Amino acid sequence: MNQNLAVVALGSNLGDSQQIVLNAMTRLENFSNEPLLKSSLWQTSPVDCPPDSPKFVNAVVALVPKPGETPESLLQKLQALEKEFGRAPKQILNEPRPLDLDLIAFGQETRRTENVILPHPRAHLRKFVLQPLTEIAPGFVLAGRGKTVLELLAELTSSDETVVRVEERT
Repeated sequence: MNQNLAVVALGSNLGDSQQIVLNAMTRLENFSNEPLLKSSLWQTSPVDCPPDSPKFVNAVVALVPKPGETPESLLQKLQALEKEFGRAPKQILNEPRPLDLDLIAFGQETRRTENVILPHPRAHLRKFVLQPLTEIAPGFVLAGRGKTVLELLAELTSSDETVVRVEERT
């Protein structure tokens, strides 16, 4: 397993979420030195969102960062892409949005700054991140966790989080 991958979680719960996530995956190919590893699309229940939030379409990609890329520079590109897809400045925590891109990991780097926390502080607790990630990189180990994402997924006990594979459109 290539432990130097950058892992990005994608989510959408406003608009044509399935198409938005697929289009965002296509755009993320520009950020990688090799073809992306792409999960299936998953419909998931909103977690820690305002009441009556719509379900999400989620996916995960893993990319090989280009030479000179840093977690900070990649995060800036992800945030710019969110804006291109219509994401407005946050008004309410975890409010519905057309596109959410979270930098889950950047190889085995760790960060704890105002702008970047790596690995993502809740990724190991989120089925909507771990389930798609196990499709493309089951042996990946989040920095500091000491277990593969497959092992982390097996240990999750949250029963209120639903994650169902989406049948792709033809």
